Amino acid sequence: MIAPPRQLTLDWPHQPSFAPEDFLPAPSNREAFDAIARWPDWTSRMLLLVGPEGSGKSHLAALWARKAAAITVPADRLGEAEIKACAESPAVLIEDADRVGEGEALLFHIVNAAVQNQSSALITARAAPDGWGLQTPDVLSRLRLAPLVRLGAPDVELTEAVLLKLFSDRQLQVEPRVVAFIAPRIERSLAAAREIVAALDREALSRGRRVTRAMAAEFLREAPPGEEAS
Repeated sequence: MIAPPRQLTLDWPHQPSFAPEDFLPAPSNREAFDAIARWPDWTSRMLLLVGPEGSGKSHLAALWARKAAAITVPADRLGEAEIKACAESPAVLIEDADRVGEGEALLFHIVNAAVQNQSSALITARAAPDGWGLQTPDVLSRLRLAPLVRLGAPDVELTEAVLLKLFSDRQLQVEPRVVAFIAPRIERSLAAAREIVAALDREALSRGRRVTRAMAAEFLREAPPGEEAS
């Protein structure tokens, strides 16, 4: 039997929507969402937002940055220009601070500048500062003083909602029953949801077909015997 022709697929970048209406509230993110929403009435000028890869940190941080008119700086790209820009901004978002590496001295300058200038600072990371491998005690002690809120891993219901959103971001129409099949069979993380959606998007494009339950089952290796593509 000759396999059907596969179309050439181009791996175009897909930007997730960080619009307020696209944030999906759930028990796993309620505490963090409420903490972000309380700005500018924070108990401290600085807040740490901690959660696993793909837990929604970037979305919440983007909502806050828009509201606070904050400058956004990835921690692994800190330099003198970023220090100057942050010192002049009323609000600063430092993303993925656990990846700061050799830039921890620069991070310390930015954090100190935010405190001295009475600016607001939101810092995102996958773990609390004690797990970043920081070598400078002053940096660690300063970060330990900041309030910390956590994002938990999503439950099945939130995973379904996230899958639907990710498919929608890619302009893919996928039946709810397909999403309900995928959600309990993948790791409970938004990173895993992104991976399966990207894989199914590529496969659907290459086959010139829509995403089906059978196609999803092939990737998850859980296709029931004799199941036909619907």
